[in-house]
Amino acid sequence: MRLQLAAMSLRRHPSRTLLAALGVAVSAAMLLDMVMLATGMRESFASLLGRNGFTIRVAPRGTLPFDTEATVAQASSAVDAMRAIPGVSVVAPVLGASLHVLGTGESVTAFALGLDPNVQGDYELLEGANPSAPDALVASDALLRATGARIGDTLDVAAGFDPQLRTYAGRRRLVVSGRARFLFLGAGDRAAALRLATLQRMGGPERRDRVSLFMVRTDSGVDVEHVRAAIERALPRVTALSTAGAIAEAEHRLSYFRQLAFILGAVSLIVGFLLVTTIVTVSVNERIGEIAVMRAIGVSRWHIVQQIVVEGIGLSVGGAAAGLVLGIVTARYLNSILRSFPGLPDAIDFFLFQPHAAFRALGLLIASGIAAGIYPSWRAASLPISATLREEAIG
Repeated sequence: MRLQLAAMSLRRHPSRTLLAALGVAVSAAMLLDMVMLATGMRESFASLLGRNGFTIRVAPRGTLPFDTEATVAQASSAVDAMRAIPGVSVVAPVLGASLHVLGTGESVTAFALGLDPNVQGDYELLEGANPSAPDALVASDALLRATGARIGDTLDVAAGFDPQLRTYAGRRRLVVSGRARFLFLGAGDRAAALRLATLQRMGGPERRDRVSLFMVRTDSGVDVEHVRAAIERALPRVTALSTAGAIAEAEHRLSYFRQLAFILGAVSLIVGFLLVTTIVTVSVNERIGEIAVMRAIGVSRWHIVQQIVVEGIGLSVGGAAAGLVLGIVTARYLNSILRSFPGLPDAIDFFLFQPHAAFRALGLLIASGIAAGIYPSWRAASLPISATLREEAIG
């Protein structure tokens, strides 16, 4: 009965009800987007760093991975020293360098990664095969478009360029064995991956037995921070950064986004509450006489309060349902814009939908709808019956 009366009341003014529900939907969409923004970056970054189980990154002392062109010398000895540390299961050395693809026209410059294709966490193979052979490489879509190459083609590449003599060094012919998505690079970046030994030989004596980064995987159940400290004690010339430490550093740098998301989310929640309160109050004021008549024929005060609160819940639930769809659509659009910024990894998402966080936020909005109907309904149901009927009759 209460639901039927509440539905009839909302249908009396369909335009007003529709506009109110759309307003709540916009507030719900904004609240949902802010929750997705506040939690999405952290979870996406943690998922990116945790791919393939790597828990520690080791870079030259005082630097972050690929933050500078600094490298670690005597890489083979460093790998042996880290493998000897209890709890270390896998050590994957990585060398970063520029690669020049030569052809009939101007050369195409790309970022190259020298690594072990059997143990790596830098790219995701989309098509073809890993660069298992010494003369093989996998390339990003951007590099393949720039060179016009396909899987199976042979490229003339060089690892160095002298701008004064305009000559290339470390030239070698490599076969494109696959197409890959490089996780830590942007979607439009030109990149390639080949075997570490191949890239070191192409770099000449300057890159012999040198790497830019070590990716370390630890055994399950091992204290990662203990292993990280052991690596720095064994190798004083490096800095070891755990995944947890990297996430904490990222959260510190992105705290502005979290604060902004919290403020805008709170504003959207307040706007939704005020909107429902206004609509319910207007509806109650229009029905003061009707409510007084119901009280006069014996309808309890609590029954009237429940009916009006149900109206507020109906507006909030309808708006929240529409806001869920609208929020997901707008989040995907905004995410595509932010991911297109240069220098951002292709695998990073700014807006990440997490069901428990999203439904908790929408639950707060529905709870605000309940609160919005309590005061005006109780106030209307508490008015003196005889005086209210007299005023309505005179009016």
